[in-house]
Amino acid sequence: MKVFVTGAAGFIGSSIAAGLVKAGHEVLGLVRKPEQLEEVKKIGVTGVLGSLTDRDLLIAQAQSADAVINAASSDNRAAVEAFIDALAGSGKVFLHTSGSSIVGDASGGEGTDKIYYEDKLPAPTEDKAARVAIDNLVLDAANKGVRSAVLCNTLIYGHGALPRDSVQLPRLLKQARKSGIVRHVGPGRNIWSNTHIDDVVDLYLLALEKTEAGTFYFVESGEASFGEMSSAIAKALNLGPAQDWPLEQAKEEWGYEMASYGLGSNSRVRGERARKLGWQPHRPPVLDWIAGDMLRG
Repeated sequence: MKVFVTGAAGFIGSSIAAGLVKAGHEVLGLVRKPEQLEEVKKIGVTGVLGSLTDRDLLIAQAQSADAVINAASSDNRAAVEAFIDALAGSGKVFLHTSGSSIVGDASGGEGTDKIYYEDKLPAPTEDKAARVAIDNLVLDAANKGVRSAVLCNTLIYGHGALPRDSVQLPRLLKQARKSGIVRHVGPGRNIWSNTHIDDVVDLYLLALEKTEAGTFYFVESGEASFGEMSSAIAKALNLGPAQDWPLEQAKEEWGYEMASYGLGSNSRVRGERARKLGWQPHRPPVLDWIAGDMLRG
């Protein structure tokens, strides 16, 4: 199968692209910088230089491919509209990457017992309404003859196909190395569902072959609190105990979005549909990975 992948030089996109190549697919990958053409070539991907703002390029690549995977921005509506317009009536697969901060509560590091399921999603917060609207646009494309699906990733850990950082844990690690103190937002009782990047790739490959049109998937294989993860990082770095960090100070380090949602919220979800599809995540849990593999990257 010929697959067009956006974000092919990024953490998630390069890992998906490399997995597709390994599975025998032909992969064309959108990259933003000329030097990234050589990077993705090393993982077997034919680079396409451009951006999500180039509507004509996106349409041309989508129409010449057998399937499209958007692994770049979850928030670029114009790119998603271009892909849907290009694929309408074709019956081709369109997998769109979202993130489970759409159910984040910006709790300031406090915990919650609330768990969300794929068929019982809450109304989005004002901060996440635009992203949820894009997810719904993708799902609605099933009514336009597109085998569309949204893969809503949780906290992803592990080492990708290219030397890129994932979103959350590397920020904790960088701050700890800079200051000598591991910190989490507030008391660190907030919990995020999570999954290993290699298990993520497995699900994208499975969805490419088997997904039904208009399906929303949560991508998760476990969960942990940020207090647990920051304590594991502190131990791995041989530093003192992880410390609470008031939200306002965390915002100064990580910015509003990352401190409030990426690191300071709860996002507890269950991905039942992926397992019904046949997904069997089996990589080490996040705390084991921090202890054994995090510093090897």
